[in-house]
Amino acid sequence: MDNVNVQRLNKMLAYLKSKQRELKKQNDNDTRSLESMIKYLKKDMLEQFKLHHYDIYIKNEINNTETFIQSVQSIIDSNSQ
Repeated sequence: MDNVNVQRLNKMLAYLKSKQRELKKQNDNDTRSLESMIKYLKKDMLEQFKLHHYDIYIKNEINNTETFIQSVQSIIDSNSQ
């Protein structure tokens, strides 16, 4: 992955993390819009950066946002060296 894509992916990951934190703070409020935004972000990241080329199991992790975030961070770390 080239340096520009690593930087773009890192920015998207930071945004995803912020939305995940926001979702956790919502507690009992209506969280459907946040959940759908997070779901869209994860799918967009998968397709746009072809993350399955870097982690073959990442498609299975899309349902668990925390695990997905860790996997993407790992991809960024290994490609930014």
